[in-house]
Amino acid sequence: MDLLIVKVPKEEKEILQSLMQFYFYDFSEFIDYDVKENGLYGKYPYLDDYWVDENNRLPYLIKHEGKHVGFVLVRYIDIEDKEPHFSIAEFFIMKKYRRLGFGKEVAIKIFGVHKGHWKVLQMEKMFPNSYFGIK
Repeated sequence: MDLLIVKVPKEEKEILQSLMQFYFYDFSEFIDYDVKENGLYGKYPYLDDYWVDENNRLPYLIKHEGKHVGFVLVRYIDIEDKEPHFSIAEFFIMKKYRRLGFGKEVAIKIFGVHKGHWKVLQMEKMFPNSYFGIK
């Protein structure tokens, strides 16, 4: 499988931000969130932090045959009184590329790139609108 996971340089942040519109669209099925007056969903409130806190927030684009197919946002969490660990903050594969094993392959590759303790959580129920920091 020709699947690449590429760290997003600041100059390509807009690509990630654009893909997040599809991510928000997918979530709009479960949370009460509509597009704004400009026809777009709001901005992911923590996106800029991925280029400010580069040691603890790691943005990646997922590509297949040279095409953007998704993204994964990784966090390294080192809080006092808790074991430091990696976590997947956001994970997205475009619908066209789902059920092809991409998600599993991306997870395996990301775990391999960032060796250490991981905490992986799955949503049991949908969060309210505050999940994305949106109002």
